[in-house]
Amino acid sequence: MKIRKNIIKQRLKEGKHVIAIENLNDPNSVELFAPNNPHCFWFEGEHWIADVQNIGDLTRAADLIEATPIVRVPRPEYQLIYHALDLGAQGISVPHVKTKKDAELVVRASKFAPIGQRGMFTSRQGIGVENYFKEANDETFVLVFIEDLIALDNLDEILEVDNIDVFFVGPGDLSQELGHIGEQTHPEVQKVVQDTITKIIAKGRTAGTVASLSNYEWAMKTGARFFLSGALDWIYSGFTEFNQTLEQL
Repeated sequence: MKIRKNIIKQRLKEGKHVIAIENLNDPNSVELFAPNNPHCFWFEGEHWIADVQNIGDLTRAADLIEATPIVRVPRPEYQLIYHALDLGAQGISVPHVKTKKDAELVVRASKFAPIGQRGMFTSRQGIGVENYFKEANDETFVLVFIEDLIALDNLDEILEVDNIDVFFVGPGDLSQELGHIGEQTHPEVQKVVQDTITKIIAKGRTAGTVASLSNYEWAMKTGARFFLSGALDWIYSGFTEFNQTLEQL
């Protein structure tokens, strides 16, 4: 058997955008999304229910419809990262990476030697795959969040860390730190997000951010190529539009 190709890494290498779908933390809901040919699913382990009990089923559902599964772990911690990968994630996202040391830990936990020191265990993605430990690094997607003011201060050093695919600028936590809690589209928040994305791109790295119904047109113009978008936004919007249409009949 050959290792499963990582759609995110492939699209980014080709210069294309990537949309990660969140809010579908149930295997059946993931499968229902198949007709849309999603790039990847983002399973939420910081704020929601993705954990060691269900990551296997969630990532397996993504595999079945040929989408790449990403798991966001609660914090930059060695075992949390490689546990998610061992259970079938092809990508890892790590919140609150504040320093170069944090970023280096993420890489060390996500990659096997000679790049890192990920625990030697055959992930579900590696069952039956020849030379899995040699090939896994190339197909493992790594994303770190830049969402704290201290991370902005340390950004130049963080961007020096190799083997990170996307530096994700998180407007939610930044809005709180900037004194505009919950206002992701506030002009000051958007300026900080844009300036940070510009800096990431100027260093030759790939940037990501949130693309919701309220800001997706703006987000697409920032220069980012990885976008996190909540399925519930689109579901709510579609239902509201449908209901309003019926009310007018």
